[in-house]
Amino acid sequence: MSENEIREQIHRFVLEDLASSKGIGQFAETDRLIEIGVIDSLGIFRLVKFLEDCFRIQVPDDDVIGDNFQTVADIERYVQSRIACHRPSAV
Repeated sequence: MSENEIREQIHRFVLEDLASSKGIGQFAETDRLIEIGVIDSLGIFRLVKFLEDCFRIQVPDDDVIGDNFQTVADIERYVQSRIACHRPSAV
């Protein structure tokens, strides 16, 4: 899966499952999602569940910090890093 595909899936989930229920119809990849009211404490748990299910990664509790989930771009970078951790190394 390419970086663009990952980012698009994350953006779509955040828009359709988190933002739209709060009356937010659009946001940029660099908008701080908590600050603009898209993600709240319950939303972060829904987001983590989506990331784990969709991208087949584990999100340890210690990783659920603002730096990893501020923007769609931050979330995409985090997912990429978790996917890279689980790729088998070439021998």
